[in-house]
Amino acid sequence: MSDDAALPHTELELFDAALIRQLTLNGPRYTSYPTADRFHGGFGSAEYQAALASLDAHAAASAESLALSLYVHIPFCASLCYYCGCNKIITQEHGKAAEYLSYLYREIDLQTGLLGRGRSVDQLHFGGGTPTYLTDQQMDELLATLRQHFAFASDEAGEFSIEVDPRTVSPERIGVLRRQGFNRLSLGVQDFDPAVQLAVNRVQSPEQTLAVLAAAREVGFRSVSVDLIYGLPLQSVASFGPTLDRIIAARPDRVAVYNYAHMPNLFKSQKLIKEADLPDGETRLAMLGLCIGKLTGAGYVYIGMDHFALPEDDLARSREVGKLQRNFQGYSTHADAPMVALGVSAISAVGASYSQNEKTLSAYYERLDQGVLPIARGIALTADDLIRRSAINRLMCNFILDYDDLALPDGVTGPEYFAAELERLQPLEALGLLCVGSRGVRVRMRGRLLIRNICMVFDQYLHQPRVEGPQVLRYSRTI
Repeated sequence: MSDDAALPHTELELFDAALIRQLTLNGPRYTSYPTADRFHGGFGSAEYQAALASLDAHAAASAESLALSLYVHIPFCASLCYYCGCNKIITQEHGKAAEYLSYLYREIDLQTGLLGRGRSVDQLHFGGGTPTYLTDQQMDELLATLRQHFAFASDEAGEFSIEVDPRTVSPERIGVLRRQGFNRLSLGVQDFDPAVQLAVNRVQSPEQTLAVLAAAREVGFRSVSVDLIYGLPLQSVASFGPTLDRIIAARPDRVAVYNYAHMPNLFKSQKLIKEADLPDGETRLAMLGLCIGKLTGAGYVYIGMDHFALPEDDLARSREVGKLQRNFQGYSTHADAPMVALGVSAISAVGASYSQNEKTLSAYYERLDQGVLPIARGIALTADDLIRRSAINRLMCNFILDYDDLALPDGVTGPEYFAAELERLQPLEALGLLCVGSRGVRVRMRGRLLIRNICMVFDQYLHQPRVEGPQVLRYSRTI
């Protein structure tokens, strides 16, 4: 049987194994543009404040009231998952969380001193690390502090999400999280196969995970998403199929199926994975085809990149009406809001800027002890950056780029502005990935899985020389 013989016609167009083999390469995931590897130490607290002032001035001039998106980073984990590339601190000393929260409250005070107390918030996301490393009491205290400083939207209007490690919560605690105000959660699963779990040091039974998912349904979480990973050690098409079947049977609202990026040069914990145990490229490709076939066959809508959602989920509805956005948490329905990120290593996106906090606890604490925002690096976006950010976001989210949606310079047409890019797109158009017209670019079904390749054409930074090292060490494979 060929790689895609078992896929329905629509999925045959989406999943073209031969095309993926030909075109896969290393490239950014475009949770931002410019990408985080372009941030620099010349951007600090003063530059952040200037970006914030410019944003507020624009809002005042247009009589708009800009609601914020808040991200809170909780870096602690009780145990190490070998595959993880997140910024985390492995510790059993729970007293460290109390110290961390005391500094987090200082940062919140500094931010609201600039933002003004009572700014509206319609999206909140707790990530990590493991946010549920915090006790119920610590979570209560943190949320109370946030509510004292910000005005949160109603439960019906806002999206308040938290990443949950099923090993750290009981069904009862899921009820507590709902009462604390969270209405969406994301469950880390990766794979139910026992051998794979042992190989990556993350053992959790299907029963434990599915009990947490069921509890979320019972207490009224509006959306539940599940994260899976293919390409982990000891995985195969045969071993991964049962995990997909059990997840589909549980019917989460969203499913993300990530391709494991093995980059031990960047993430030291990955050195604990035996490279000989990793599936080869052909097996990974077949696993991707299996995921697409099973999920779309079960009624999930392909959103983009590695995300799927049920048709009635907010993510699918936003995609349907062209309002889907993308930020550092992936696809979102509120990502056009200014994002203020709190905690060690967290990245804010305010106006025409990105800024990242210090990556180590010691440096983060030192900045706050000095009474200044703990910003370590960032970037102020140029007019060209803003145009390209908008173009890449539209391609990533809607698979359509309409030149009329871009703030191009007066008197300059889209084909004129992107002349070099349109020339670089020609080979991809010849392969049937997209259509180029006078008004813009439309990505065909067979080009959607390779959307990162298409967006890379519009990434001005990738076409400039750099001296820091080879690109292969900086980015994961596009497929």
